[in-house]
Amino acid sequence: MRKKISFVVLSNSGAPAKQFCASKTVIRLVAVLILACFTVFGYVIYDYFQLKNTTQHLQSREVYLTSELGEIQIQRKQIQEFANEINSLKNKLVALNNFETKIRIIANIEKSDESNNIFGVGGSVPEDLDTRLPLMEKHNSLMRDMHEQIDELNRASIHQQYEFESLLKSLEDQQNLLASTPAIRPISGAEKSWVTSKFGFRRSPFTGQREFHRGFDISCREGTPIMATADGVVIFVGNKGLLGKTIIIDHGHGMVTRYGHCQKFLKKRGEKVKRWEPIALVGNTGRSTGPHVHYEVRLNGIPVNPTKYILN
Repeated sequence: MRKKISFVVLSNSGAPAKQFCASKTVIRLVAVLILACFTVFGYVIYDYFQLKNTTQHLQSREVYLTSELGEIQIQRKQIQEFANEINSLKNKLVALNNFETKIRIIANIEKSDESNNIFGVGGSVPEDLDTRLPLMEKHNSLMRDMHEQIDELNRASIHQQYEFESLLKSLEDQQNLLASTPAIRPISGAEKSWVTSKFGFRRSPFTGQREFHRGFDISCREGTPIMATADGVVIFVGNKGLLGKTIIIDHGHGMVTRYGHCQKFLKKRGEKVKRWEPIALVGNTGRSTGPHVHYEVRLNGIPVNPTKYILN
């Protein structure tokens, strides 16, 4: 005979007690069923909270990634613009370098060998990077490349500044040399003056003997202004033997001019003069056959033909 378990239910209202009987097998089944229900319910609750937490985490992650992506896109745009500006500056530096080269060619000023390699044009921009690289690695690679280009631009700009300073100095030297070159006749107005004796060997108007004439003579009306033929400093004013009243100007670079047979001096020793500036008046002092100016050009103390320098 199977054992049974009895359940007695008592009522507070005084009603008769009720008794229920159930076998142990049924009770075990009911207990197992209840435990299974609690287990399933617990798993559902746990899975619900896990899913909820996962969803919240994914949502937060999505917000974070969206924000990061937006920030990266902004940075990439800024880097793109920065890269374009760097390349634009490179192109401008190359243009300046080419312009400097043209000026040097025109002015016949040589360029140092070191200045021939300025830099290459171009450089990486965001689209040039390897798309297979991770985003952060691409970003870091781009930043390294940008810094290298900035350093290169800095070196190139310093070098270009040095080249322009060197070119400017050379041009100033040439300008000074041109200003110091006796490039005009000492008497203006060719229709009112004429060359009576040229540079070189001639027959002396006084002795009839062959002699070397160290300059050339320009005859004109007495009192005609004598012009400085180049910029310089007056180093002598006074009588110079057969040349009579003479004024001498040092133009630098070993260049000196002499103006003889003057009537009157308009400048004093030590004064600076400019080309075309009157320095004396034509006279007939010293050994002379008539009013004229004896004009000499000496280079490093040696008389040279003045006509080689005259442009007008």
